[in-house]
Amino acid sequence: MRGKAGNRFVQLNVDAASEEVRNWIQTKDLHEHGPGWAKLTRSASSSSLESPGRVHTRRVKVDEALLFGSMMCKGFNFPLTLVSLWSAIVGKEGWSCFFALDGETPIGIGAIYVSGTFAWLGGGTTLPEFRNRGVQKALIQIRTDYGITQGVSTFVVETEVPSLGKPNISYENLRKMGFQRAYNRKNFKL
Repeated sequence: MRGKAGNRFVQLNVDAASEEVRNWIQTKDLHEHGPGWAKLTRSASSSSLESPGRVHTRRVKVDEALLFGSMMCKGFNFPLTLVSLWSAIVGKEGWSCFFALDGETPIGIGAIYVSGTFAWLGGGTTLPEFRNRGVQKALIQIRTDYGITQGVSTFVVETEVPSLGKPNISYENLRKMGFQRAYNRKNFKL
């Protein structure tokens, strides 16, 4: 992995790792990078807040895949080389992708992957100029509502671990929508 371009990371729940794994990290001289990721879960039976009335959502159509992928990269500040990767999930088995709309204009996106009674929520982002309008809550709501119709009983998601003095709106919105922290994963840079 060190020979590849760009940064590479090992993510690990250190609290659950064996002593052997922790020793391996030390022998490889891997160093923590950034705050890490909080894994959160929610059962389908959890109550949640209603999403704001002004933000509408709808599923992404297959012919809108490129727009979805472009918005993913813009919202997360990913390199444009990843547009095709994120576009490819639209319409694939197990995946459902959603837009949040201002009128008819897509302003946010989110994806859900369903497997049996479990679902992963990911790729939830709002274009920077439309943040702080309830978009994320609307996207969380539509994806959990959709998952419940598909028989999902457990949802999982991750977001950056909250840091002292640095607001984490994503984490707070997930908590308000019924998600509970399960564990944290640390990033170790290769």
